[in-house]
Amino acid sequence: MFLCKKTWILTNREITWSTLKKALSTMADSVLHGYDDTQVALMGEECILIDRNDNVTGSASKKTCHLMENINKGMLHRAFSVFLFNSDGHLLLQQRSQAKITFPGHFTNTCCSHPLHTPAELEDNGAIGVKRAAQRKLQHELGIDPKQLSVDDLHYLTRVHYLAENAPDPGTWGEHEIDYILIAQKDVDITPTLNEVESYTYVSQEQLRKMIEKSQEGNLLITPWFRLIADKLLMGWWNNLHNIQQCRDSQIHRFCDQ
Repeated sequence: MFLCKKTWILTNREITWSTLKKALSTMADSVLHGYDDTQVALMGEECILIDRNDNVTGSASKKTCHLMENINKGMLHRAFSVFLFNSDGHLLLQQRSQAKITFPGHFTNTCCSHPLHTPAELEDNGAIGVKRAAQRKLQHELGIDPKQLSVDDLHYLTRVHYLAENAPDPGTWGEHEIDYILIAQKDVDITPTLNEVESYTYVSQEQLRKMIEKSQEGNLLITPWFRLIADKLLMGWWNNLHNIQQCRDSQIHRFCDQ
């Protein structure tokens, strides 16, 4: 397991005046008082609102999408989860930074985030918009150069619908997403951003099973979406990395009642 060097990156997108105003407004919000300034500013990003069938219905700030008061009314947004394997077949996990507003300190899959409500990341053709978002966040969180991991290296497999309340402090924040699953197998250089990633590690299937056992005993934190995917879907993909496209389906796997 590797600790991250201290690097401060807000975003690799051009910051427009409109984006800056939204970020400043978000930072003044009382519900975000006391959280890390960089993470608070990111709560101003515009996520993609969708219906249960993943049709785009509009946009809302990351903060709005993650408030349980809105989730309990049915608000749903689009997300993605990347599972990056190296040439030895080991899966790259990250431990979320303690600065994160939701699920701080939790271990999770390689990268989990949201496409933004922009023309490039809204594009549906072959999930190309989601892949662009994943490439952007892999660079932001883990320092993975897009030249080392192109959108063509990211294989879209399926979608997962889930709902989870924040931990360890439930009540205010949560997740309600349709999560696009992206798989890649590539050896890459990693330079994590401390404000995003506490640590990272590559694991075998057996090592992951032991981590899940520790989490069941209360000795390790794992994000609920990663736990669901690991329990229900991951091993089938992991055992077919040599022919991953055969695992693709058009379903939305429902792991919640909403």
